[in-house]
Amino acid sequence: MKKSLLALVFLAASSSVFAAHFSIGIGVGPAYGYYAAPPPPPPPVAYYPPSPGPGYSWVAGYYYPVGPRYVWRAGYWARPPYAGAVWVGPRYVGRRYYNGYWRRR
Repeated sequence: MKKSLLALVFLAASSSVFAAHFSIGIGVGPAYGYYAAPPPPPPPVAYYPPSPGPGYSWVAGYYYPVGPRYVWRAGYWARPPYAGAVWVGPRYVGRRYYNGYWRRR
């Protein structure tokens, strides 16, 4: 009886210590002290190499945010993920950055 009671107490104590926890955060617009990175600088003028073959699309270079600064991603040739896909480059609108993506024509 003592052993089963001791095992029960140990099990109850360990389950309360190792219980799963989760939380949900909700962001509310810019507030005092909120840091928003300034817009990226204009893209540099660059030459792009010839296409490596038929069916490739040129993805122009762009800046993307990394923490409080922007990093330049040089342009490259890529095959569209499906027929008729067009690359829509990343953009910076209203102090927000939107990733680039492929879309149908």
